[in-house]
Amino acid sequence: MTVNLLGLGQEGLDAFCAGLGEKPFRARQLMRWLHHAGVDDFAAMTDVAKSLRERLAECAVIAPPRVLRDTIAADGTRKWLLDVGTGNAIESVFIPEEGRGTLCISSQAGCALACSFCSTGHQGFNRNLGVEEIIGQLWLANKCLGRGVAEARPISNVVMMGMGEPLANFDNVVAALRLMLDDNAYGLSRRRVTLSTAGLVPAIDRLRDECPVALAVSLHAPDDALRNELVPVNRKYPIQELLGACVRYLEKAPRDFVTFEYVMLSGVNDSLAQARALAALVREVPCKFNLIPFNPFSGTGYRRSDAAAIARFRDALMQAGLVTTVRKTRGDDIDAACGQLAGRVQDRTRRSKRRQDASAITEAAR
Repeated sequence: MTVNLLGLGQEGLDAFCAGLGEKPFRARQLMRWLHHAGVDDFAAMTDVAKSLRERLAECAVIAPPRVLRDTIAADGTRKWLLDVGTGNAIESVFIPEEGRGTLCISSQAGCALACSFCSTGHQGFNRNLGVEEIIGQLWLANKCLGRGVAEARPISNVVMMGMGEPLANFDNVVAALRLMLDDNAYGLSRRRVTLSTAGLVPAIDRLRDECPVALAVSLHAPDDALRNELVPVNRKYPIQELLGACVRYLEKAPRDFVTFEYVMLSGVNDSLAQARALAALVREVPCKFNLIPFNPFSGTGYRRSDAAAIARFRDALMQAGLVTTVRKTRGDDIDAACGQLAGRVQDRTRRSKRRQDASAITEAAR
């Protein structure tokens, strides 16, 4: 049985090399060749003994997800559709900006949390991604973007904001995060790696203790009644419990604030009264707000708040002393904007089938 080395962190590579009778320094060499240099050919690992290279070719592979489609938007945003087997595909997005490049990574094939404004949530859930599939997105993006052994890396920031709820795949996501942070692998700063969650409170506490990175929380409503509709996991972990977890997280976080993400839905959560309620809600939490203009997708009933409504909402938060930005929509011409990632998922939850049945019943009743 061959081993995909992209799925092994330093300890895993140590054990793998020990199993081959090799000394620990060989594992460090492999780590640098795999992740720092992005090499996928054992023969190219010039400082590794030839005998070990030959053995590796027999028992190991370096196999990221296979690219099904590679699309570049007018603004330079690049999206990859990646095959993760069993009829499932995921999406990753690279966003180039002045002075930095950000990669948005998926953690699951689909998502079970069913947030009503999210394309991924509408298609249901199949499975968690393995470490090799999560870190493979970063490895592959670096390679596609033209990084060579001696060249600067095009990806300076990673956001776990793609398909899926990262904290619902906790162990694999944390193992991948540790690789991102490892100086022998990608060497990213904790401040430059952000994990976005819909609010799995116990897992936020675990992340604080095991691998604290920058935290973003999908809030999207100023009260439980509305958030229950938009983010159904709120019924299990209501807002006050979530805010408590955010405050605890900041005890060990690399940044001194949590980012609250707030999708702007016309006539749903964008009134001035809701902005003021939101400001009052978070007054005890060191935070910043990132307002996200809603990005439409097929089958949604929501509309994007207009520019004036977003500006009024932003100004109300800023007047309350909250740092607030409006996310620039990137890659919407290739369905790469926030909330649009869909991939292709064999829905184990059968949510998409139930939704289609309900739509058919509604249509027949008209």
